[in-house]
Amino acid sequence: MSMSPATQCPPLIHDLLSRRFSPCAFEPRPVDQHHLLALFEAARWSASAGNEQPWSYIVATRSESDEFARMLDCVGRINLSWARLAAVLMIGCVRLSLQRGGLYPTAEHDLGLASASLVFEATARGLGVHQMTVIDREKIRDVYHVPTGISVMTMLAIGYPEANPSATKTVTSDLRTPRFRKPLSSFVFSGAWSNAWLPAQATPHLEQANARLTPHSSCSR
Repeated sequence: MSMSPATQCPPLIHDLLSRRFSPCAFEPRPVDQHHLLALFEAARWSASAGNEQPWSYIVATRSESDEFARMLDCVGRINLSWARLAAVLMIGCVRLSLQRGGLYPTAEHDLGLASASLVFEATARGLGVHQMTVIDREKIRDVYHVPTGISVMTMLAIGYPEANPSATKTVTSDLRTPRFRKPLSSFVFSGAWSNAWLPAQATPHLEQANARLTPHSSCSR
């Protein structure tokens, strides 16, 4: 089964990147522990400033029903209809200070990089990851005794994407908007802010990238 929604991506990027998406429907089967270990190993080998490795993850699998329910209770209502179908939930946290002392200005960036490594390892294994920001961070701090100096950032829902998400009731009609990416000219600059860095040979690819829309919902971003 192809991981990607029905869309074509420009040939500039690797297939692993074009296949990644954030599913809103998961198959009712578990994720083997050796796959989960590989995801965390991918995060472990991510780059970080000064090799600080500031990330931490709290994990709950569906097979641990009490733990899964406890973590699901921290999910925002807008995400509950599909997050409850995931095989695994995990919370991404980050240390905000350097081990040698002082503020860690790129801590959140480095957690994001670790999570990206985890996501692409998941994609390579046929898994889907949907990351959430609408979560109850205060409840998470209380339930999991998160220490001072650690920021609760995101939650990740992981599982095998449903083969036919368009037929799944969890993907509601109000979310059925095209998948869209901004053109490079809107965020890649040269010389001064808003001066687009745009090699002439890249123009056809940019036009393709801006036109690639998918019939699936924005939930599969």
